[in-house]
Amino acid sequence: MANGTVMARCRRCGTEKEVPSLNIINTESNPELKEELLSGRLFLWSCPHCGADNLVKYPLLYHDPAQKLLLWLTDGIPEVEEKMAKTIAAEEGLQDYTARIVDTPGEMMEKIKIADAGLDDVAMEICKYVTRQELGKDSTIDLKFFRMDGADRRILLTYPENGEMQVIGTGFSTYEDAAGIVRRNSELSVRGLVRVNAAWLSRYIG
Repeated sequence: MANGTVMARCRRCGTEKEVPSLNIINTESNPELKEELLSGRLFLWSCPHCGADNLVKYPLLYHDPAQKLLLWLTDGIPEVEEKMAKTIAAEEGLQDYTARIVDTPGEMMEKIKIADAGLDDVAMEICKYVTRQELGKDSTIDLKFFRMDGADRRILLTYPENGEMQVIGTGFSTYEDAAGIVRRNSELSVRGLVRVNAAWLSRYIG
């Protein structure tokens, strides 16, 4: 269900191709598109010249009414982001939504997984910060929430290393402690359409 096309360039051979794009995903009316997004297929295209698989990014609004989740995959233009934030702030019924700006398809996928797990993304950013500290990982390492595992709800996180995805786990108590920090600090209560990531968290921690 494409709304349009965008021009994409092959990372291997440089061939340019028009590929399908979407403007909005509403999981209530098109639930199948959520699975396409989470699998990554929505952002992949194959080069007709060399066969290489490529990732394409385009502005996309993700709306999950059941989860009260709104995600905006931005094109990085401040004026557009400001206009979108004002539009959402004025929209009736969206005031109690979790609304986030994300910069990559991977960030969008992670936010959806966090919401599906019934977790808070601000607390998850703190959880990832603590995990980096405990494991002695570089502060710039791109940890992503993967899933909860087992009866003890162990949190699994992924990160890229040497061209492969690594998986590390931390106890659910780490997340619970992080959620407690959010509850006790009003400045961490996020309102409106904003970015919530490691850079945002660094204003308050670290």
